[in-house]
Amino acid sequence: AFIGEGVVATLQAAAVAGVGAIALGIVLSLMRSSTIAWVRVPTAWIIEFLRGMPVLLMMLFILLIASTGAFWAVVIALILYNGTLIGEILRAGLVALPRGQREAALSVGMREFQSKMLVEFPQAFRQMLPIIVAQLVVLLKDTSLGYIVGYNEIIRNNINNLGSFYGNRYLFSLFAVTLAIYLAINLTLSWFARWLSRRTASGGMRGRKAKGPAQPLDPTQAILVAEATAAAKQSEGSAPR
Repeated sequence: AFIGEGVVATLQAAAVAGVGAIALGIVLSLMRSSTIAWVRVPTAWIIEFLRGMPVLLMMLFILLIASTGAFWAVVIALILYNGTLIGEILRAGLVALPRGQREAALSVGMREFQSKMLVEFPQAFRQMLPIIVAQLVVLLKDTSLGYIVGYNEIIRNNINNLGSFYGNRYLFSLFAVTLAIYLAINLTLSWFARWLSRRTASGGMRGRKAKGPAQPLDPTQAILVAEATAAAKQSEGSAPR
């Protein structure tokens, strides 16, 4: 029962933080890619600030300053940190799209915001979905930092609470059980991310004959690849013909 409570607490924090991080990432990606400078520039500063701050420091700051309680300290910190990464992933997906997508939307009478929301963003989200799932795996792992701020996630509930109750002779067994639970959850999500990557890479086709390199599942690598592609497109567009 105690082990189940720790698993539920971990999954609950990860689920709430995951939904919040995706929502925040969508907002930040749209603001970061805005053509309005007073929207784009402050958003870039905020993103760089949150990306550079350790997650544990965020949790401690929120817990001590805002007095939100352990659960919301963990959830809010994970939302802020992972939301900025997901926002950059989605923005990289937007800038990596062919320019013809926007030009075609504008040619049929759409405004720039309509083109971004109805044409460009759905494609970017689908293209970067495996990377987002991979980032959610990282988010789930980071819930273990809740141990420091007093949140009863898997590690604290199994190692600390149950270890104190049963004594040190069962500590290694509890550690092994905790490790097995984390591996089962994370490997399942990682498998789902790889499956989703192959699925989106093949365009949703059911056939498995076409084999090619899967999309990179590392979020930082995905951002760099997409931005490099966008820079190459801009240089090709500016080259004299």
